[in-house]
Amino acid sequence: MCGRFTLSQSGEAIATAFQLSSVPELVDRYNIAPTQPIPAILATADHPERQFKLLYWGLIPSWAKDPKMGARMINARTETVTEKPSFRTAFKRRRCLIVADGFYEWQRSESGKQPFYMQVGEHQPFAFAGLWEHWESAEGDRIDSGTILTTDANDLMQPIHDRMPVILHESDYDLWLDPTLQDTAKLQSLLRPYPSEEMVAYPVRTTVNSPKVDEPSLIQPLPQ
Repeated sequence: MCGRFTLSQSGEAIATAFQLSSVPELVDRYNIAPTQPIPAILATADHPERQFKLLYWGLIPSWAKDPKMGARMINARTETVTEKPSFRTAFKRRRCLIVADGFYEWQRSESGKQPFYMQVGEHQPFAFAGLWEHWESAEGDRIDSGTILTTDANDLMQPIHDRMPVILHESDYDLWLDPTLQDTAKLQSLLRPYPSEEMVAYPVRTTVNSPKVDEPSLIQPLPQ
């Protein structure tokens, strides 16, 4: 799964990495947690140019009567995303890139849970495969929300956890964002474990367990 991640890149770096026409305003985040705003890039039929947007983390289907159900939908499994009523329409029509530069996962042991921090390359920005939805209440309240797709863990992640978020290759961004593409088989082919040799993982302090803590020290490796 993916329940916490980071983004501490400048707006200029994100605009360059994701070919945005404008520079987003960003605040360094070291412990992004469910129900908080998450940085995303969308493209729609009405607005095919890539656009940066903050989404509520936890997908709220357009048909939901209670938006609180989104808190349970922070992740979507690639194996069932085309079948689950909460995700299947978004998978066909409302895909997005969730922007990050690292994420956390917890390894279970007899002594408890040890958090690990994962990066791609030299702490470079990357994108999780995401879905988004627009929800509107009868009173006119509006929420745009998102979820992160997960898949089987790669060799690096397996000793830590059996699942990992889907990290997309840059060459697949356009295909994933294309609002006219609804070929589920072609889309599913993009949802594979990211190569272990392009990632780094190391243990970090358990301070990250609290979503109230959000500071640079969280991503520092434990002393050897």
